[in-house]
Amino acid sequence: MEANAGLVAGSHNRNELVVIPGEGSAKPLGNVNSHICQICGDDVGVTSEGELFAACHECGFPVCRPCYEYERKDGTQACPQCRTRYNRHKGSPRVKGDEEEEDTDDLDNEFNHIDKRDKEQDVDEMLHSQMAYGRDTDVTMSSMQPPYPLLTNGRSVSGPIDSNATSPDHQAIFPIGPGGKRIHPVAYSDATSDIGSPARSLDPSKDLGSYGYGSIAWKERVESWKLRQGQPGQGSKLQMTTTEGGHLQSSGNGDHHEMGSNGLDLPMMDEARQPLSRKVPFPSSKINPYRMIIVIRLVVICLFFRYRILNPVNEAYALWLVSVICEIWFAVSWILDQFPKWLPINRETYLDRLALRYDKEGEPSQLAHVDIYVSTVDPMKEPPLVTANTILSILAVDYPVDKVSCFISDDGASMLTFEALSETSEFARKWVPFCKKFNIEPRAPEVYFALKIDYLKDKVQPTFVKERRAMKREYEEFKVRVNALVAKAQKMPDEGWTMQDGTPWPGNNTRDHPGMIQVFLGHSGGHDTDGNELPRLVYVSREKRPGFNHHKKAGAMNSLVRVSAVLTNAPFFLNLDCDHYINNSKALREAMCFLMDPIVGRRVCYVQFPQRFDGIDRNDRYANHNTVFFDINMKGLDGVQGPVYVGTGTCFRRSAIYGYDPPPKDAKAKPGQSKGVCPDWLCGPRKKGVQKAKAGKGGKKKSQPPSRTDSTIPIFSLEDIEEGIEGIDEEKSSLMSMKNFEKRFGQSPVFVASTLLEHGGVPHSAQPGSLLKEAIHVISCGYEDKTDWGKEIGWIYGSVTEDILTGFKMHCRGWRSIYCMPHRPAFKGSAPINLSDRLNQVLRWALGSVEISLSRHCPLWYGYGGGKNGGLKCLERLAYINTTIYPLTSLPLLAYCVLPAVCLLTGKFIIPTISNLASLWFISLFISIFATGILEMRWSGVGIDEWWRNEQFWVIGGVSAHLFALFQGFLKVFAGIDTNFTVTSKQAEDEDFAELYMIKWTALLIPPTTLLVINLIGVVAGISDAINNGYQSWGPLFGKLFFAFWVIVHLYPFLKGLMGRQNRTPTIVIVWSILLASIFSLLWVRIDPFLAKVKGPDLSQCGINC
Repeated sequence: MEANAGLVAGSHNRNELVVIPGEGSAKPLGNVNSHICQICGDDVGVTSEGELFAACHECGFPVCRPCYEYERKDGTQACPQCRTRYNRHKGSPRVKGDEEEEDTDDLDNEFNHIDKRDKEQDVDEMLHSQMAYGRDTDVTMSSMQPPYPLLTNGRSVSGPIDSNATSPDHQAIFPIGPGGKRIHPVAYSDATSDIGSPARSLDPSKDLGSYGYGSIAWKERVESWKLRQGQPGQGSKLQMTTTEGGHLQSSGNGDHHEMGSNGLDLPMMDEARQPLSRKVPFPSSKINPYRMIIVIRLVVICLFFRYRILNPVNEAYALWLVSVICEIWFAVSWILDQFPKWLPINRETYLDRLALRYDKEGEPSQLAHVDIYVSTVDPMKEPPLVTANTILSILAVDYPVDKVSCFISDDGASMLTFEALSETSEFARKWVPFCKKFNIEPRAPEVYFALKIDYLKDKVQPTFVKERRAMKREYEEFKVRVNALVAKAQKMPDEGWTMQDGTPWPGNNTRDHPGMIQVFLGHSGGHDTDGNELPRLVYVSREKRPGFNHHKKAGAMNSLVRVSAVLTNAPFFLNLDCDHYINNSKALREAMCFLMDPIVGRRVCYVQFPQRFDGIDRNDRYANHNTVFFDINMKGLDGVQGPVYVGTGTCFRRSAIYGYDPPPKDAKAKPGQSKGVCPDWLCGPRKKGVQKAKAGKGGKKKSQPPSRTDSTIPIFSLEDIEEGIEGIDEEKSSLMSMKNFEKRFGQSPVFVASTLLEHGGVPHSAQPGSLLKEAIHVISCGYEDKTDWGKEIGWIYGSVTEDILTGFKMHCRGWRSIYCMPHRPAFKGSAPINLSDRLNQVLRWALGSVEISLSRHCPLWYGYGGGKNGGLKCLERLAYINTTIYPLTSLPLLAYCVLPAVCLLTGKFIIPTISNLASLWFISLFISIFATGILEMRWSGVGIDEWWRNEQFWVIGGVSAHLFALFQGFLKVFAGIDTNFTVTSKQAEDEDFAELYMIKWTALLIPPTTLLVINLIGVVAGISDAINNGYQSWGPLFGKLFFAFWVIVHLYPFLKGLMGRQNRTPTIVIVWSILLASIFSLLWVRIDPFLAKVKGPDLSQCGINC
């Protein structure tokens, strides 16, 4: 697709499609003198017919005959104005790359032929002028035979499509529907690639297997052909090699290097000897004591509950019963959280082996194509500068540029995001070559220039300092331009936003607008200042109409999946939040070490990276780093079936997101035989068998998702899908009908065909000119109606935490995931450091978990059976159960935090007077709890401060956000009262953690504040009562005070957040606290509510002698 070709907006349902020319499109000549050569200054001259000589028939840029001949022979062979390749004029000598054409040009006949075409075909051809893009286009596109003849200088050809047929000077306007919308084609300005020999024409109606592709015989023929090509004396011939992305690459070099370990047919034994990654188990000296203490703690808990149940407190039976119920739930919650961490592992990757196998120097890279998705909604809460830094880090990633495509989802249809993206694409032309030239890290400019380190370390090029200063100045100017756009967008004009050419912005109504696609960087025009190609950058805003459920972020991600499948169809894709930049430029290579591994990667659905954050206060007051989860829980899950999907920093296999089953396991162990530490009954069955799930009604069998049992699945045309393909397994053959595929994937033949290409690539059965229209089609608001989108394929709907649900569905099909923790964090983002924003974020996560636990996807009853791929393993299921029901812990936690105050105020306690033997159970329980935490920190490397902050915020979030989420979830599921989705604010700049000390009042602050007040009152009352009653009352008081201080210490970060700035507690707060505590204590001592009332005679009636 041509970069800056224009914004494409349209609606499939309304049959509308408009191409709005971009700012960078070719412009007609202005005040240029058409008689003077713009290169040498001589007269242009005339032809033999007496007409003015026109070197370029596209834009008419004035060039004389000698300069024209020089450019064709020794120059770029292209017009300096429009970059269109020069055609051969009559009398000019032929040069390499000229088509086999007549000596006379027949332009009149060419345009007469165009006038006779069908209007729809004209539209397709002009859209093709924008869609003739991408990787390995020369050969891939030449295999697509359009139904109309293609013209080059008036002659029909069957070779590669000439995308320069339509120019700005010969623009026409074609209506495509009753809506009267028009298309303004924009010229494709890239030169036609030079291929040494014509490509073999294929019949798209036939299976490629009939030509021998994909078969063993074809592989043998290719190998023998390679050997012949390497013999001396052979001329330069066209070489065709299959890339990992499913494309064909051409090379005119006859000296073909042997592929060696980089070959696609490398023996399996060689692959096993050189794995791309390996598991690194923890030392037994660290992990075995940890497992032993878990077992000991489990035994101690059982003995503790035996004592608690057999020894009730009769004088405080209600308090005792509540405490025992809470403690039982805490024990169950601990088991669900603890045992999935039984088998923690680390992993190592070998990037050098990946490069040796798939990315040798001097050879075409065999690394897989990767699409990268970035989602954004509100530019006011997600500043464009933050999004721009994320995009710049993506464009500068250390990966072959022809294999990276970045898709930006603007779900708010904001013109501010659109214009900021345009500015970003221009700045990227300078930033990307600077990053790659000096190999800087990180490659987000805002973070790089803010680093307080020695930036000259390891830099040896003398020009670095000068170029860094110049680049910093360029970035500051870029920030000023973006900030000016933000300031301008603060108030929307009454007539709505208008683009630079005067066209109204199609997204002025954010709830009712067409789908929009704009390519900012691409195969044509996407070059940096050094002339090197840049990765593709595509802006996407899906169609929105009133009356449709757009499913928020999950719906936006599914739209990106379909758009990228139509335009690029990479076999893998990475999704990032707009505030998560690439901190490690080799992050994609790290993921490919797992996904492209022929042994490990076959059953891997995604690679999850840990989330790391910038801009958090030094003490991490509200546990924003979440280190315990990412460094302990996720490592434990990686040893079972893989980590859960956490919403960002995840590299997916496209076939897994489509709902396909993983390839079957290789039976290497006998049924029932255990491998390693984990037995079959605990970690999942390893026996080979098929269990079919039954539907709930009518006894019909539920249709299982199609499986891919072969890594070399051939490409099928839609005609083959109708009739079924001979030689395909029965399960897949039963689904090989167009009706079933449309019901599953939607009514887009191009997209359906792309789902059959396991290694990706643009489908051969589609016309290039129709791809852009199909891209608009697949983002229409009604495309998902009556399909499996959001139910079985794509991001799953039904919860605001669509990430957990999506990963859970994949694991239930038998896929496994991988946890990758490179030494340098792969991605970094921003987190809310304000107390209210942090609680709202936790509220959204907890609400999503409640929705899942009350749906049919609850792990307690969903996903059993597993089928032939094993399904969900036992420990993985425990982890998912804990992930979905943890908000229920808020009820017993709230009750347990109230109990200390009640005990202090009433003088009663939940534990009876204990003997020395009974005290051993309490002491053993506390020791086992501390020992578990210490040993967990020992093997994981988590610091005690991080562990303690996590414990504190578990209580703060449990009595506030989790409690509210529980009630909101019940209201939403049972009463239909929905809650609004709140986007977490991302801060572009951090000024001394100003957000940390800002108090934003919300109802979530009420429960923790109440608990703090009543426990403080209980402490004051208990101490006052002990002072009043004497020495003997202090003994029973210590247990109650310990209980109350446990609550207060856990809520201390919350209390500190209410006080304001760090280490600057307001004086008025201290004065009032002392005054109120003193008054309350004196009143309490005076009232003496806990002293027993003395019963005796009424002295006022009978006197002292009664």
